[in-house]
Order: sequence, then C-alpha cells, then structure tokens
Amino acid sequence: MTKLQQFRFSHLVDKYFEDHLSLTQKEANDLHTKYYTQYGLAIEGLVRHHTVDPLDFNAKVDDALPLENILRPDPKLRQLLEDINRDKVKPWLLTNAYINHGTRVVKLLEVEDLFEGITYCDYGAKELLAKPRKEFYLKAMREAGVGPAQDCYFVGKLTLSLWQKVLWLVDSILDDSYQNCKGAHALGWTVAHLVEPSMTLPALPACEYTIRSLEDLRDIFPQCFKSRQVNGAK
Repeated sequence: MTKLQQFRFSHLVDKYFEDHLSLTQKEANDLHTKYYTQYGLAIEGLVRHHTVDPLDFNAKVDDALPLENILRPDPKLRQLLEDINRDKVKPWLLTNAYINHGTRVVKLLEVEDLFEGITYCDYGAKELLAKPRKEFYLKAMREAGVGPAQDCYFVGKLTLSLWQKVLWLVDSILDDSYQNCKGAHALGWTVAHLVEPSMTLPALPACEYTIRSLEDLRDIFPQCFKSRQVNGAK
C-alpha cells in the first residue's frame, strides 16, 4: 500500500472513531493506533470496548475506499501467479478485512480466478479472528484443507500454499506484515516477509526470509513454481 492509500484508509478509520465515539481528531488517531497495535485490527478494539456494529464499520470504512481509483491490474503479478505449480500448490487468500473487501481487491487486480478460496475476518461472527492471532491461521488451514503447519508457506502481504508444501497468497490492503509474519512463523509456517524497496529493513527480521519483491519467491521457493524464469524475468 502506498503512503497515499494508507492516508485514505487511516482517514476513514479516524473519521469513524470521531463520529461514533465523539472524539477529537487527535483522540481518534491515538485510539485507532492503540487498538491497531494491541489487536492487529482497529475494529476489534471498537467491538471489545464500545457499542459498534462491525458491519457498519465495514460499510463506512473498507467499502467506502475508492479502490477503483487506487488498484490496477499488474501483468507481472498475474504472470507470477499463473506460473505457480498447481500440482503442488494451492493458492489461497487471507485478509483481515471482511469478505467484500478481499474479493473486491482481487477482482480489481484481475487475479480472482487464480485462487481457490479465501479466509477473511468475519465481521458478522460473535468473535473477530484476524492475523496475527494463532486461531486465524489455524482457521485458514482448516478452510483450505491443508496441514501440518510446516507444509504452509506465508509471504507478507501476499502469501502462498503446496498440497504437501502449501504456498498461501494472501491479500490485505493494509497489512501489519511484520507482526503477521511473526505470528505465522511462531505457528511453524515457512515465512517470507515482503519489505518493499522504499522501506527500511527491520533491525530484527520477522522470520527466516526477507524479500524485496514477489519475484524473489521463485528463488526461495523454487519447488512451488513451474519455472524460475518466465519471459526473461527472474
């Protein structure tokens, strides 16, 4: 997510905090940051400590994002996904957002046909489960029909999964990828943390692999792809 996209999302979240909790802009920003840091999901803090309907939050925040003005199809991303070895790999989406948001993102990127399913944070459930909670990763394994944990591969903002070595490809428009990678790693998944070139590498790695581009997956997980080079791209 670019800084502009992050700003737009954060602005909508802060505005929701202001309107529903009668807070100043600074108070809303501080509480948003606190809940996001504490729970990995701002809406979880709202549900736990305030009378808030998660589906109302989804309608006024996630569904209100002008994603059609932000996201565009990426031929290189599609090529990478198409080159996954489907005899060994079961691509699966994970997101801390509601189902509407997850499906909307992959449709705009024009890669929805390249995934076999999605595990999302169910805003209509009695308890909200999201990354980096262990229960969320276990839920994803159940829904995708894969296991044990060491057979699952996770990559920062997009992840992957093999039938017997499973590469998950996970979507999240706003992803606390460091903590999410730590959570997956703690469960025993093989994890790669995607840190974009414009970002500073963490002083302490979140997991065993740190990558700068999704194309690096061809090198660290070669068994998951039909080839390590496609159309001359590494």
